Amino acid sequence: MSKDNQAALKMALAYLSFIVGAGFTTGQELLQFFVNHGNYAYIAVIVTGVIVTFATRQTSKVGYRLDSDTYEISLNNMFGKFFGRIIDYLTIFFLFGLTVVMVAGGGSAMHQGFDVPVWLGSIIIVILLFIVLQLKFARIMTILSIITPFLVVAVLVIAGYNILNPTVNFSEVNQYIEPSKTSSTLWWWDAIVYGGLIIGNSFGFLTIVGNDSISHKAARRGSFYGGLSFSILLLIMTGGLMANIQNANSVDIPTLLLANDIHPFIGILMSAVMIGVIFNSCIGMLYPFLSRFTIPYSKSYIVMLTITLLVAFILSFIGFVDLVNFVFKTFGYIGIFITVALLIRWIYNKFSDEKLV
Repeated sequence: MSKDNQAALKMALAYLSFIVGAGFTTGQELLQFFVNHGNYAYIAVIVTGVIVTFATRQTSKVGYRLDSDTYEISLNNMFGKFFGRIIDYLTIFFLFGLTVVMVAGGGSAMHQGFDVPVWLGSIIIVILLFIVLQLKFARIMTILSIITPFLVVAVLVIAGYNILNPTVNFSEVNQYIEPSKTSSTLWWWDAIVYGGLIIGNSFGFLTIVGNDSISHKAARRGSFYGGLSFSILLLIMTGGLMANIQNANSVDIPTLLLANDIHPFIGILMSAVMIGVIFNSCIGMLYPFLSRFTIPYSKSYIVMLTITLLVAFILSFIGFVDLVNFVFKTFGYIGIFITVALLIRWIYNKFSDEKLV
């Protein structure tokens, strides 16, 4: 395997483990944005997959071409300083908001999976984050990529089992949906918003990863593979939840319920994977957030890391489900704006002799 392909594969594994965060692995996001729209969910997943696969590739390419060691550089280039700054400030706010969601999700996962008090689970996540975020970026990327194979296996086993052994048949799904739990009444709009959420969430991280890539080819291939893999996992997990929709709607962490229904060991495996993925998501959001204001690994970086984690821990007690519903949907709108800008940029470069950087 060439160095470009090796780097692209490592990037894809790290990206996939980062972006499949608390809401995805717990199933809570998927209930709100897809599953409770009934069988339209499958079409919605395809729409989201196209958005994610295209925009992640473009984001990484822009990061590489602009040599963007912070996402602010890419935003200013794409939108100009004035609008770039507005999106920058909104991104800062929601990166922190999503970190709070992940810390809360980590506490919930440890409680439901290992009967650890929620507050203690969140503290464990915070302490580990404090340690890992002081490592060099290359080491952080390696840590992010380790959990991905376990994630893929867990999704295939849990979702695959429920698809093959459904408690609700495909034709009966619409009888068990709960429209009040959807993000909006329009399945296609939720699909677009969720795609926007993934891009808004990963823009800062992918920009830095693209900048750190060994070549332009590795930057675009790695993000493309990551986006495509995410789309496939999203389709499989949605299908698994749809096949057991009645039970999935009854708990905060439906994937853990489905895992335990198969075998207690599978439940333990899923709990461990969920915690690992949530932890990775926190890293992927905190590093761009911190590097936006400080020089990585400097004294000010350590101070800001400490304060950010303490505040995130305190705010995590708002409640996981409520946080997902508010923060995720709102951040999705920012991601849509970024995706449209990336699309316009791509079209311009395809049909114009004067290429944008």
